[in-house]
Amino acid sequence: MLNVNIICVGKLKEKYWTMAVAEYEKRLKGYCKFKITEVNEEKLSDNPSDAEISNTLEKEGQRIIKNIGKSAAVAALCIEGKIISSEELAGFIDKTALGGVSEIDFIIGGSWGLSKQVKDMAGLKLSMSRMTFPHQLARVMLCEQIYRGFQISTGGKYHK
Repeated sequence: MLNVNIICVGKLKEKYWTMAVAEYEKRLKGYCKFKITEVNEEKLSDNPSDAEISNTLEKEGQRIIKNIGKSAAVAALCIEGKIISSEELAGFIDKTALGGVSEIDFIIGGSWGLSKQVKDMAGLKLSMSRMTFPHQLARVMLCEQIYRGFQISTGGKYHK
């Protein structure tokens, strides 16, 4: 069974986000081994300098990298990533699994994004949209899209 992980910076604070993610975790159990790993978010001043932001990205990036599987396919969510359809995401998941890779790690950075080192590890760079979303919502959206991808691949009724 394929291992699908989301490695993300920060914790979900509001109950409605955690409930939404829990619903997709439950739905995904029939398709993959699904896990979410939260790494600590760095605290920044109200008006951080470029050096402070760079240091934050580096520290958060190191925490993320420690959790990436040795042989995992890595998909990083970043602003410069490619916007793809749900069908294309399903194709990525299928192609990865059929290619003999047993793990996909999706990465969601903190509010300042991802370090260059994390982005360089990604075989796929994804953008949810050209719009900006809160990181908590991005996590819910990614969970939903992963579930939708499995539904597309298996001919499920969810995707219409």
